[in-house]
Amino acid sequence: MHRRQKEFLRKLRRPFEWAGIGFGLLVFANLPRRALLAVCDFASAVMYACDRRGRALSLRNLRIVLRGEAGAADASPATRRERLILRRSYRNMARSIGHAFWTCRNARARVEAAGEMSAAGKAWLAANNPTVTVSGHIGCWEILSQLAFLEGHRMMSVAKDIGSAGMTRLLMKARTSIGQEIVHADGAFRPLMKGLKEGKSLGLLVDQVVKPRDGGIWVRFFGRPVPVSAAPAFFAAKGKAPVVVAWSRPLKDGRYRCEVLKTYSAAEARNVWGLTQTCIRDLEGVIRRHPSCWVLNYRYFRKSPTPEELAQLEAREHGG
Repeated sequence: MHRRQKEFLRKLRRPFEWAGIGFGLLVFANLPRRALLAVCDFASAVMYACDRRGRALSLRNLRIVLRGEAGAADASPATRRERLILRRSYRNMARSIGHAFWTCRNARARVEAAGEMSAAGKAWLAANNPTVTVSGHIGCWEILSQLAFLEGHRMMSVAKDIGSAGMTRLLMKARTSIGQEIVHADGAFRPLMKGLKEGKSLGLLVDQVVKPRDGGIWVRFFGRPVPVSAAPAFFAAKGKAPVVVAWSRPLKDGRYRCEVLKTYSAAEARNVWGLTQTCIRDLEGVIRRHPSCWVLNYRYFRKSPTPEELAQLEAREHGG
């Protein structure tokens, strides 16, 4: 019964999703950058005001980031500081989505206008091609691969289903406007491995729940067990490519600067669990410093490990 209800709600929501994507492609893509930011900020304020369940989830996630396990059980109303962080998180998410639509046209010029690669990032990309780029849903995650493409890297990224199959194809087509390749998450292994061997770099996000049966492994994320993708370490090890963990820092003028957090060799990636946990900790550090730049209204901590999975995680943590 629950499955039928979810399917019914999904079908009911589909026309609104089409309308939103159509609005983004027709309107956002034709706006000047300043106007785009203004529209995104207005949309984020509306979303924040209407999304009661999302606000509650965001607050729980924020308290885990700031306070650890003690914050997860705190049901008190949000403080003024917490409300400010939540509003900015909604704004950052809206601007990132708006950027994806905005760069559907004149992609190269618009990416150059919207962001810049740090000096360390430029040096790394110049010296390492191909590379496996690892990030999360923090800052503007879309612009990372775009700026790497402008630095001369042929980029490949992964996309999951969004709404119907038609909507997914439309968004994937829009995201390839600058020249990067987008691979559907289902069956992504072969094309990504083939692309890496052909000299193409990979752009992968790891702060998402990936079930163990789908290739996820259990790590600690803000002290809590979470199953995430082991793909970055696996591809780096198999393809003998170095790994760079990076993020896009929002600037005061609405632009972004892509910054390198850490780099790792292909040899270090042979310890797949170890490198996956290390990359998650790298992202954890920047999220703690900039929680308002992270997408907080996602259910990062919705799964719990079985006793066997928890025992395996603890054994790995102790060098077993």
